Amino acid sequence: MSVIEAHGLRKRFGTAVALDGIDLRVEQGRILGLIGPNGAGKSTAINAILGLIPYEGGLRVLGRDPWAAREELMRDVAFISDVAVLPRWLRVSQALDYVAGVHPRFDRTKAESLLAKTTLGRGSRVRELSKGMVTQLHLALVMAIDARLLVLDEPTLGLDILYRKQFYDALLNDYFDRSRTILLTTHQVEEIQNVLTDFIFINRGRIVLTCSMEQFEARYAEVTVHPERLAAARELKPVHERQVFGRSTLLFDRADRQQLQQFGEVRTPGIADLFVAVMGTTAASQAGGR
Repeated sequence: MSVIEAHGLRKRFGTAVALDGIDLRVEQGRILGLIGPNGAGKSTAINAILGLIPYEGGLRVLGRDPWAAREELMRDVAFISDVAVLPRWLRVSQALDYVAGVHPRFDRTKAESLLAKTTLGRGSRVRELSKGMVTQLHLALVMAIDARLLVLDEPTLGLDILYRKQFYDALLNDYFDRSRTILLTTHQVEEIQNVLTDFIFINRGRIVLTCSMEQFEARYAEVTVHPERLAAARELKPVHERQVFGRSTLLFDRADRQQLQQFGEVRTPGIADLFVAVMGTTAASQAGGR
């Protein structure tokens, strides 16, 4: 079942084009990473999906028009952003009381169980908590909501590596059950590679690559080439080349892995390496078209 479906999704802010005719389909039970540089349109796309801004084109989220039916949609959607919106005067216990009072699908027992794994005191105020602790509180509140779609916009921005790992571990172990769908954006691409089922690269308001992790692992390969074999390897038309400790690492798309083995150890690249390659190719093609 399609959880998010967009056709020709567009959004302008004055003369600036934030989304330029996006087509998007996200199936139930997937974890999709929306990856792009600053200003690529990630947050604008999320705001449209959440019904926070009007837009042009077609967009359905859980079968609803998010702009026209936002109140109804929010019963099935939860959201965490990089900016904690909890009031600084609020106590942890009051946050639990508030969400229990406003959201019919909030499971207070589950929230208490999640908080029991942290060092958060029920009487602590938000202003007394570190950013990592605020994120833990926010995560416990949201994960205790029986939502069909969870949207995460840079949820671990500014957190140290320990909190980031705990965040994604909790997401997979305590929340994701293959019936829920998760959409997330992050700049820490390497950390989510083992979390995602699918990813999208977006740049300048356009989708430049859509790929499942199964397709990614089958389609892309990279090899650090022995210097004496570099010219021969280049004849196979790599999509990207970078220098690592004085040696050339070549990235290939749909190349024969057995053929590549003659040049060095063949491995699956990181999503971050593919992102750099695709963004570089996109920028070059756009420059050539001007």
